[in-house]
Amino acid sequence: MSMLLPGIVEGPPIERAVPSSTVSQFIREHARQRPDQIALIDAASGRQYEYGELDHLIGRFAAGLRANGFQPGDTLLMFAPNLPEWPIAALGAMAAGGVVSGANPMYSANDLAHQMRDTKARFVFTVPLFLATVREAVAQVGGQTVILLGEDHQDTLSFAALLACRDLEPGIPIDPDAPAALPYSSGTSGTAKGVVLTHRTIVWNVSQTMEALPVTATAVGLAVLPMFHIYGFTAVTLFSLAAGTTLVTVPRFEAKAFLKAIESYRVSHLSVVPPLMQFLAMHPMVDAHDLSSLEFIFCGGAPLGAALAQKVGERLKCKVLQGFGMTESSGVVAASHPDRIRVGASGQLLPGTQARVVDPETQTELARGTPGELWFRGPQAFKAYLNQPDATAQTITADGWVRTGDIGQIDADGYLFITDRLQELIKVKGFQVPPAEIEALLLTHPEVADVAVIGRPDERAGEIPVAYVVGRGAFEPDELKAWVAQRMVEYKQFGDVVPCESIPKSPSGKILRRVLRARHAERAGRIGSL
Repeated sequence: MSMLLPGIVEGPPIERAVPSSTVSQFIREHARQRPDQIALIDAASGRQYEYGELDHLIGRFAAGLRANGFQPGDTLLMFAPNLPEWPIAALGAMAAGGVVSGANPMYSANDLAHQMRDTKARFVFTVPLFLATVREAVAQVGGQTVILLGEDHQDTLSFAALLACRDLEPGIPIDPDAPAALPYSSGTSGTAKGVVLTHRTIVWNVSQTMEALPVTATAVGLAVLPMFHIYGFTAVTLFSLAAGTTLVTVPRFEAKAFLKAIESYRVSHLSVVPPLMQFLAMHPMVDAHDLSSLEFIFCGGAPLGAALAQKVGERLKCKVLQGFGMTESSGVVAASHPDRIRVGASGQLLPGTQARVVDPETQTELARGTPGELWFRGPQAFKAYLNQPDATAQTITADGWVRTGDIGQIDADGYLFITDRLQELIKVKGFQVPPAEIEALLLTHPEVADVAVIGRPDERAGEIPVAYVVGRGAFEPDELKAWVAQRMVEYKQFGDVVPCESIPKSPSGKILRRVLRARHAERAGRIGSL
């Protein structure tokens, strides 16, 4: 690591050549190097595709799209669970000059219709289970062509029919700076925004990640994180296919199916979010399965406590790596190297990436080891927020720095530690209290299954932490408060413990505190009216 200017940290230079190509070209070039190797497996059915088939089907899907009116610049909205056909369709749309936007399969028709309008999507890829929702959304917006996997319906295009198209693959001029994907940010503190990622930003980020996390073609990965999310799409799916590994897909997290897939397919590299780490650390079902094939578990998406990381590593006898990224970074900013793990850190900056930590109020650079807002700059930085120039200007500085909104610090050796979101800090008597710090402590308590901490307005202190706790059984809130009081400074102790059944979270594992704050306000209103 070297210092360019006071406060600016730089990752190592990237050694591999990064091509000026489209995402689909990038993946297909790698696929052609190993045509007979298994690329994708559906864990539920055993259906699989070799890399040679993947290359061929991407081209056929592109030709089928063009034959049905898909034009360069059109958007294909993906509304489906994780399946091998998800990347085939997405990369096929890119090969046809289009843009891909993944939508959360849990969306209602109204949510889906909003994303259709925002992206101006003319085509939608889905499965029979979600067809009714898609039809309802299309009825609201109008004009969308629905591509259906698995069945034939009179008002849809068959996925198989598109693959059967015999037209020549469309010849599209190479433009690495054209939009390639429109993922939506998680919206933890407000409405989710479409993030414009170009072919160049994605190809660079996959290349950076491949250099930072070397894997061999014999590795087996598991796609349990949703492909509509940037973590599941770029850092898992595209990374795996570019690296030439075998990727096993599961449509959603279900404990037994998840563990069985790892065991049956001898998964060696597993990417998860903190809630899954909690499951791997604590659930008794884990001991009933042979997970000895696991070499690395990579965790990202939200802050992970060091104690939880150590517990998983010791239980499963594998290395636990962490990383930091965001939709606006095309996936990854920093990652742990298997040979340079520092417990509690989100690794070191990817090759070709710069970062700085600034005072959130004055925006002056802070010294190493001092917490503040993390900014990053690099070739993986997003282009803009879709249809939101003001939000773009607030996030990207004139000289290309992306304000992450995350609070963290970088130590003397260049290791990044993320503690919380800037907007989620609780201000107690002038002190800044990161909720994630209290949550990490509570998750080590044997009676706590999950927890989220928010701030409650208080006339004297400004705010007081309140803990929403999911118990493993019955528990005494006052005992929990006393347990924390023995382990934390006074101003970090919470004023209330609220038992609850679940914690609202985004697909990447981030706690949706705005939802909890709304619940808390409603609860306070009910109590106040008694």
